[in-house]
Amino acid sequence: MTIPAQFDAKTIESKWYDYWMKNNYFHSEPDHRTPYTIVIPPPNVTGVLHMGHMLNNTIQDVLIRRARLKGFNACWVPGTDHASIATEAKVVAKLKAEGINKNDLTREEFLKHAWEWTDKYGGTILEQLKKLGASCDWERTKFTMDPDMSASVIRSFVDLYNKGLIYRGYRMVNWDPEAKTTLSDEEVIYEEQQGKLFFLKYKIEGSEDFLTIATTRPETIFGDTAICINPNDERFTHLKGKKAIVPICGRVIPIIEDEYVDVEFGTGCLKVTPAHDMNDKTLGEKHNLEIVDIFNEDATLNSFGLHYQGKDRFVVRTEIAKELEEIGALAKTEIYLNKVGTSERTKAVIEPRLSDQWFLKMEELVKPAIKSVLETGDIKLHPKRFENTYAHWLNNIRDWNISRQLWWGQQIPAYYYGDGKEDFVVAENIEDALVLAKERTNNPELTTSNLKQDVDALDTWFSSWLWPMSVFGGIMDPESPDFKYYYPTNDLVTGPDILFFWVARMIIAGYEYAGEKPFTNVYLTGLVRDKQRRKMSKSLGNSPDPLDLIDKFSADGVRVGLLLSASAGNDIMFDEELCSQGKAFSNKIWNAFKLIKGWEVSDSIPQPESSKVAIEWYEAKLQQTLVDIEDNFEKYRISDSLMAIYKLVWDDFCSWFLEMIKPAYQQPIDSVTFAKAIEMLENNLKLLHPFMPFLTEEIWQLIADRTPEEALIVSTWPEVKPFDAKLISDFENSIEVISGIRTIRKDKNIPFKDAIELKGINSENVSTYFDSIITKLGNVSAFEYVSEKVDGALSFRVKSNEYFIPITGNIDVEAEIAKLTEELNYTKGFLKSVEAKLSNEKFVNGAPEKVLNLEKQKHADALAKIATIEQSLAGLK
Repeated sequence: MTIPAQFDAKTIESKWYDYWMKNNYFHSEPDHRTPYTIVIPPPNVTGVLHMGHMLNNTIQDVLIRRARLKGFNACWVPGTDHASIATEAKVVAKLKAEGINKNDLTREEFLKHAWEWTDKYGGTILEQLKKLGASCDWERTKFTMDPDMSASVIRSFVDLYNKGLIYRGYRMVNWDPEAKTTLSDEEVIYEEQQGKLFFLKYKIEGSEDFLTIATTRPETIFGDTAICINPNDERFTHLKGKKAIVPICGRVIPIIEDEYVDVEFGTGCLKVTPAHDMNDKTLGEKHNLEIVDIFNEDATLNSFGLHYQGKDRFVVRTEIAKELEEIGALAKTEIYLNKVGTSERTKAVIEPRLSDQWFLKMEELVKPAIKSVLETGDIKLHPKRFENTYAHWLNNIRDWNISRQLWWGQQIPAYYYGDGKEDFVVAENIEDALVLAKERTNNPELTTSNLKQDVDALDTWFSSWLWPMSVFGGIMDPESPDFKYYYPTNDLVTGPDILFFWVARMIIAGYEYAGEKPFTNVYLTGLVRDKQRRKMSKSLGNSPDPLDLIDKFSADGVRVGLLLSASAGNDIMFDEELCSQGKAFSNKIWNAFKLIKGWEVSDSIPQPESSKVAIEWYEAKLQQTLVDIEDNFEKYRISDSLMAIYKLVWDDFCSWFLEMIKPAYQQPIDSVTFAKAIEMLENNLKLLHPFMPFLTEEIWQLIADRTPEEALIVSTWPEVKPFDAKLISDFENSIEVISGIRTIRKDKNIPFKDAIELKGINSENVSTYFDSIITKLGNVSAFEYVSEKVDGALSFRVKSNEYFIPITGNIDVEAEIAKLTEELNYTKGFLKSVEAKLSNEKFVNGAPEKVLNLEKQKHADALAKIATIEQSLAGLK
């Protein structure tokens, strides 16, 4: 079989992925084996592969491929999320470009466009994952808007409503004026922004006096329905019971008293705008204030805004400040830094807004999720430090606003049979709703045409919180074989940014619907950042295209590059050099394979002692590494596992083992050693396969003709066996001896082809087991142990053992004596300067301890070097 000179990643990657798919290795069905299950964090259907996906899915693929090798029935369920806000925004933008306004369409017409868009672009990211090597069970691919998935969401809503956990409420919500929908508290990102504090003058009714209030939002004065003072603030005693006049609109509003007002902030007077501030709404309810909503759904002003009607809130802010100044109602402005809520999806500034919405009560639902992570440890977060974040969120949880003013998503299954807010029933379909409505109204004449379904859609997270159950049909049929076999899943790999959005909510849903945890371990990856520690993003232009990286460095190279520095929960400072390192590792493995396969094999020559020793050592080393790997995987230190394998293959296998067993130039290798070399290589490939699937499968298949049942992907993970740790430590000592020989060869220009003699004084009684290795790798013609120092020899020490290389004609003794004498004189001079410093009382008393210790170390090193040089000179004379 001809082995290519170079590893052609592009050809190999497509070849083996097609082979794996053709042989259906990724697919799983329930059987007698223990299941190992991962559900993918479903990327947005709008998405394309970015570096975060690359890291997250590489880790999942490593876990699933390793589980497959360990004999588990490995099932990795892929899929995408319908991403209601993001997808609807993209479809609306597409329609706008075509001259179509969403508001001119019916819901059915719009959804037709949304499905067309999804069908055209929705599978992009999953196809890209295949380029990475992701071994997902593609036959199980799910989409959160699949009919069965939507049915699960609707059933969940109806069930929770019937349990009294879902209710409809008129509440102050977070309004995204760009997406024109409400958001949950968790979807609002608070950012520090520099703005202005406007000091406005309100006239006191019936007098020429005025009071001053400070606000960051002067445009909201049109919604003011009171001024509030603290009853204990003596500055404003004269205002009690009076009224004020709102500038520009002229509305007369009461001056109320409440201890809520902070006398230290601003002017001590507070404008109350119940329709546009959560705290003002609470004050308004307490004091029975009028509610005046001044905004349209896109945050332009409505008719209450008078001549500003139709203008955007930020435009009005600039223009109204000018008008207030002109009429003498603006006292002053100051620069002010405050936290502004923005939409996680659209980045628009959030507007507090009163609205009828659907809410899920969380107080009781959350308790099992708190217990399982923070008390019993049934679910473990890796790294553990994220438990604090988890605890903070769940211990301070509020009712979940689950309705969205969108069309793309599962439509809320509430059906109105009258005009009143409470005139509705909740059911899985309109036929069931009709039965309930007839009962509720006692009107048997009602028909489905009398029912009108709620126009809002459910929050996307309300769909994806069911993901580990709904992908196996567990909501619709809790007795389904798939659900009973694969649930609960094993590991979840995701980012800490959705620890509450998704992870915590899946845990809550798992206990509510299945009575048990949805997974056992949560591996939280870090963010991928650039060398300047900036989060990678398209807007910054600092995120490389993952497919370009794969094209340049190979999928295996990129996978290794990412994972070498991806410890759980810690951010990655990404550098393309990491991928280059991964590619170099691929080349190293490829060249090692080529070297082995290039040897001529003989059945007639005996196995050298050095090869026998080398094999015993490497088998022990592999077992030691395997124990480390298992321990690291157990602790979810995936990068440490890879580093252990990397060192084993690069250092121990390539740099030492192959050198130890390599036959002499143009000589054959014995068949026993060759067979063991192949066995060790195959073990290495098994350990490497989860990390580097393409390269390892290619080499595996080139080693021998394999049937589909013998492919590496379905091979067997090496078994942990007892090993002799002393063999490993003894070899470390031998490495130092070999290094000493090589140093002398280099320093004295003794070519490796010239054999040398070696004598040693083994005062520590170190094992001589590896002497055959020292002899081979040092090209030693004779190696013996002596009891006394050898005259006329070069020497070096390994711990307290001394080794001697007798001088041959290869060394010019006189030149060597001259060189050593010069070095001795220099070192003595250096020692003298150090001693001068240390004898200087002023220096010793004044120097920092660190500096003083450094000088003492220099002194000790110089003395040791002088002793060694003098010893070498004595041996030459």
